Amino acid sequence: MILYKKATEIRQILSEKSVSGQTIGFVPTMGALHEGHLELIKHSKLNNNITISSIFVNPTQFNDPKDFEKYPVTLDQDLYLLEKAGCDLVFLPSVSEIYPLGTQLTHSYELGYLETTLEGKYRPGHFQGVCQVVHRLLDIVQPDTLYLGQKDYQQSLVIEKLITQLPYPIRIHVVPTFRDASGLALSSRNLRLTEPQKMAATGLYRSLVFLKENLAPGDLQPLLTRAKTLITEAGFSA
Repeated sequence: MILYKKATEIRQILSEKSVSGQTIGFVPTMGALHEGHLELIKHSKLNNNITISSIFVNPTQFNDPKDFEKYPVTLDQDLYLLEKAGCDLVFLPSVSEIYPLGTQLTHSYELGYLETTLEGKYRPGHFQGVCQVVHRLLDIVQPDTLYLGQKDYQQSLVIEKLITQLPYPIRIHVVPTFRDASGLALSSRNLRLTEPQKMAATGLYRSLVFLKENLAPGDLQPLLTRAKTLITEAGFSA
């Protein structure tokens, strides 16, 4: 595994690989890696000659500066896991390497309702920041296929929308959510949760499983009531 910190260097090596006919799979991350990320690496390796991953905590997608400051950083462990998984190249840029002209948003991406509903409703500007960094990374890497996790479903839809606005073709491969034995979806931010909080979070998953297993034609209100009960019993407000 080879690590690069400069955009010009990694663009040159990837360009040479592409010209020689080798396909490139790309797994962008913000670090604090877990088995879900490694599943993306596995899928890329199965379908491409070269697999590259990036580790970059993007400041422009955090509408709360404190969230950015608290984002978990486990770089040594991340590099170990990527090498163990067989990742070929790692791009580890600085903020100035990604944003040489500063982090100010200078381009507005057309995302429609996607950035004003669900997560977008509560994190204004978040998805514009996501598009900004993904656009920059894709300009540098120019992969054949981009690998994303289904856990961040809304974000996957946002990036699909972004790619339609770019001047080069890139396929998106969305990999199913990877969960631990409790049903909790693996996430980098889980490192910030206590064990009781992790168990409480599974209430959301249990409610979704309940709905999936019991959905049938007819009155849905009893199902919704039971699902809300499962959520509130776990300690959430429904």
